[in-house]
Amino acid sequence: MKLFSHHPKLKFKVYTAITLIAVAVLPWNATALNRPDANLLPKSNVLASTKTEDLIVKSLMDISSGQIDSALVTLDQVIATTPNFKLAHLVKGDLLMARGLQFQGFGSPNPGSEDVAGYRDEARKRIERYLDKNSGILIPEPIWQLDRSQPYIFVVDADKSRLFVYRNENGKLEYNADFYVTIGKNGSEKKYAGDKRTPLGVYFTAPKLTQKLADIYGDAAYPLSYPNEWDRREGKTGSGIWLHGTPHDTYSRAPQSSDGCVVLSNQDLNTLTPILQQGNVPVIVSKGMEWLKPNEIPKDKQALLDSVETWRKDWESQETEVYLSHYAKAFSNGSLDLNHWAEEKRRIQASKLKVDIKLSNLSVLRYPNSELPMALVTFDQDFHSSALDSQMRKRQYWIFENQQWKIIYEGAA
Repeated sequence: MKLFSHHPKLKFKVYTAITLIAVAVLPWNATALNRPDANLLPKSNVLASTKTEDLIVKSLMDISSGQIDSALVTLDQVIATTPNFKLAHLVKGDLLMARGLQFQGFGSPNPGSEDVAGYRDEARKRIERYLDKNSGILIPEPIWQLDRSQPYIFVVDADKSRLFVYRNENGKLEYNADFYVTIGKNGSEKKYAGDKRTPLGVYFTAPKLTQKLADIYGDAAYPLSYPNEWDRREGKTGSGIWLHGTPHDTYSRAPQSSDGCVVLSNQDLNTLTPILQQGNVPVIVSKGMEWLKPNEIPKDKQALLDSVETWRKDWESQETEVYLSHYAKAFSNGSLDLNHWAEEKRRIQASKLKVDIKLSNLSVLRYPNSELPMALVTFDQDFHSSALDSQMRKRQYWIFENQQWKIIYEGAA
């Protein structure tokens, strides 16, 4: 059955309603003229989500170019394969109401409701991803270096409501896939328990929770390491920040609707299961993300790597005061401030033992949204002397102050 009547006035009214649907969800520049070819949509691969998102976006773009019958066919396909996709039901309902000349606004008959606003925002986020020709080409600036123990890294762009997956191919970063996500009701930059915000920073995934969870968490939940060492130092509180799925009657949630967790559709979360099962996946959560060309080197990376190596050499030399000059005045390891740390190091190094220190498996991630430039550096440390042999995985936070990189935290990883 064709959507339009042949009566000119009715046809005009229907077209007007359809235009209002398109305007409600499309970015200002998303016209039929710059619509990407369907072949440019993300390809299926081991980690790619199903074509559900491709189809819902195709239907919205069809609406924008007046291909209403095609949009309805596509929406029926989405609903048949993903019956709990509420956005698809809403858009189809709008089209049918437009045909019946009962359309009042996106999400009729309640266009002003909070739920409808969430669906509208979701549609916009998905379309913006579709129109972003740089997705999958540019590299997140915070990923400076991964070590061989980190085969994958997740990057959550809070502004875009996307989780990007990158694979570590012998030290070279390769885009793998990306997924729509939900963050906290009140946005990002979590500071205290109950603020319903998603933390910004660098975290690591823990194994899947095995206890029975409420349906709101969907198929699975993987805790993130919030609060991390820096969060605790900054006085941030709260816990229970997870990467989890959606209730089983809901395919996806609005961009800002969680209590602070990062939420994916169950479909997408299950796609990531092979990676998440490995555990300890680094997750960078950022807003105002900077993106670089694949061969572009972050401007401060080499200076930091040089500082790490100089710190190692100065420690190995047992020249205590030179070694201590690498630590920031505000340094703390969680229990000792700089004065007490320096006192302990002077005592230990007083005998000037010959030591050999090697660092390997070095990972460097710029810490996002910090007041001063800061980086999280993790490595395997092999310490050898006549008095002690030790191996450990170490974590340091370096800040850039007074034109120098300094250590502000150091401890076991």
